[in-house]
Amino acid sequence: MKDSTIAKFDAIKKDLLGKKVLVAFSGGVDSTVLASVVSDVASTTKLLIISSNTVPESELIGAKEVAKELELDLIVKEFNWVEEESLASNEIDRCYTCKKILSQNWMRAAEEMGLEIVVEGTTASETEGYRPGAQALEQSAVQSPFLQANITKDEIREYARNRGLSVADKPSMACLATRFPYGTEITLERLHMVETVEKAVMTIFDVKCVRARYHGDLVRIEVGANELPKMFNQAKMKELEQQAHDVGFAYITLDLKGYRTGSMDEGLDLS
Repeated sequence: MKDSTIAKFDAIKKDLLGKKVLVAFSGGVDSTVLASVVSDVASTTKLLIISSNTVPESELIGAKEVAKELELDLIVKEFNWVEEESLASNEIDRCYTCKKILSQNWMRAAEEMGLEIVVEGTTASETEGYRPGAQALEQSAVQSPFLQANITKDEIREYARNRGLSVADKPSMACLATRFPYGTEITLERLHMVETVEKAVMTIFDVKCVRARYHGDLVRIEVGANELPKMFNQAKMKELEQQAHDVGFAYITLDLKGYRTGSMDEGLDLS
């Protein structure tokens, strides 16, 4: 790694040296690297994942495996996301409300466990676009060390490779609520529909990055631009079509732009 990158991580370690820290954990590369950095210097390191209806089951399983890899304690707290009307109604400020609730849960858990600091893994690469959740974090006592140290996603992946972490090249995974247009109610059935289609795409076409965007009886599939060529196989298309129909979709489309962050925000007037 570059000396400048090493210096950034060293600054975080200096700030957290000897502290009792709770890491808001997901099992993704950002929170995994953060947990690794914290555990190097903190007197106590605990991992907390909030398991909700909007977290794919595979992500929870993966998070538990990564926690074992790190040899750190993982606490799992359940949260019934769809029963929270302010979230399930899926208004344009949904991410703000969700992050506010999560932050409150993280802080409460830290207090109950006698921990001093709560950290989460937002990076310096996540400052563009519509990010209301970032505002909720700024209003809380939760710290974002990577953002504060100006550490980018690429630097985090490089650190993960240097440490031999299994998630170094794991694609980013946003919660399933991001698959729905604002104003479309989010239900357990609809969450199951998009999660099932995403699993099918990954299994049938062997792609790593996929989003199944919900548009009523139509599902719009995004895959990484470098993986788009994998999708043009007639027999596999028929298999996917059948599985999508089985969970309730009448129409299945492939977005030729490929995956991009915040595609549901495109065309919004956010002024």
